[in-house]
Amino acid sequence: MINTGKLAGRTIFITGASRGIGKSIALKAAKDGANVVIAAKTAEPHPKLPGTIYTAASEIEAAGGKALPCIVDVRDEGQVKSAVENAVNKFGGIDILINNASAISLTGTLATDMKRYDLMNNINARGTFLVSKVCIPYLKKSSNPHIVNLSPPLSMKPIWFKNHVAYTISKYGMSMCVLGMAEEFKEDGIAVNAMWPKTAIYTAAIEMLTGPNSSNHSRKPEIVADAVYALVCKDSRSITGQFLIDEDYLRTEGITDFKHYACNPENADNLLLDFFVDDNVSYGLKLNIDTVQNATKHAPKKSHDFGDGKVAEIFTAIKANLSSELVNNINAVYQFNVKGEDASTWYLDLKNGGGSTGKGEPKEPADTILTMNSDQFFAMFTGKLKPASAFMTGKLKISGNLQKAMKLEKLMTSLKAKL
Repeated sequence: MINTGKLAGRTIFITGASRGIGKSIALKAAKDGANVVIAAKTAEPHPKLPGTIYTAASEIEAAGGKALPCIVDVRDEGQVKSAVENAVNKFGGIDILINNASAISLTGTLATDMKRYDLMNNINARGTFLVSKVCIPYLKKSSNPHIVNLSPPLSMKPIWFKNHVAYTISKYGMSMCVLGMAEEFKEDGIAVNAMWPKTAIYTAAIEMLTGPNSSNHSRKPEIVADAVYALVCKDSRSITGQFLIDEDYLRTEGITDFKHYACNPENADNLLLDFFVDDNVSYGLKLNIDTVQNATKHAPKKSHDFGDGKVAEIFTAIKANLSSELVNNINAVYQFNVKGEDASTWYLDLKNGGGSTGKGEPKEPADTILTMNSDQFFAMFTGKLKPASAFMTGKLKISGNLQKAMKLEKLMTSLKAKL
């Protein structure tokens, strides 16, 4: 998206701006000649993550902006107040606040220690509330004030809670700040909105978490920066209280080609979809406890049955639910390389005829190959482990077409039986 110059001379306060999405937003604003306050913790180089508030400041000024690096832990009220005061003293006020700082742990209830719970909620929900609270008196004085939280749309669907409820609570806390503050400060003309990516965004933190190969299935942070830029250039009284998705919002700005945002443009149609976006949930087989019981316990054994074991039970249940409609909806061939106790190879053909499944490799090359151990495989198909979470945390390895792998989402999360 081309810069318009609308942010020239305006002051933008960004938390977590030393790297990743925060820095990308800062650089986009800097190209307009904006004043950028870099509020982040990293003053000394991180052993695994590049960038500090000072290196970010140098890049911002090289891009045409003015920078103020501030050491800020958003959990610390004193540091937040000091950074805001320094920004006002240096630049005369604050026009835009970007609440980007965030902590993540994709763990279930029993695997989430309270230290990690407190970290996520204190940075994500409390930090967003605190920084907003301190900035709002100055935003009220701006001619076009905006707050943008990097947080997801609010959805009460259980799928977004069940695998990482603590993280979801913390991110939804940021989103509830949007919902409440947008209405609270509407009369003051302060726009409060949320922006969230449709696909995975490749950052140094994601690379450290999932490895460099994740870049092949991710977009660059610039897509979020362009979407945020377009938003904060709008009249603040014209849009508030909205939960926006980067790609969808950019389409409203007339952008239709998103290939250049992909880290690997040749793989632009094979991206990992992000959490919390209901449109990203694909629907496949609907397996339930009755299906599994009927398929694995009450049906007579035949020569083509898959045998014993938890993994075999899953494929017996899948077989009982194959249909031409499912084949038309998914149109993919899968290979599952199961490791561990029930080590075996299975296929699922949802491309040909009425569908088929069984042991061994598929007759035609698989569109997608999924590899994981048997316990985690079973957890996925019984709804206890989300495929996207498994992939992002390295428990699931995917080769081939990633989008077709994500089409198994409903199949893997709707089986509720405790096998």
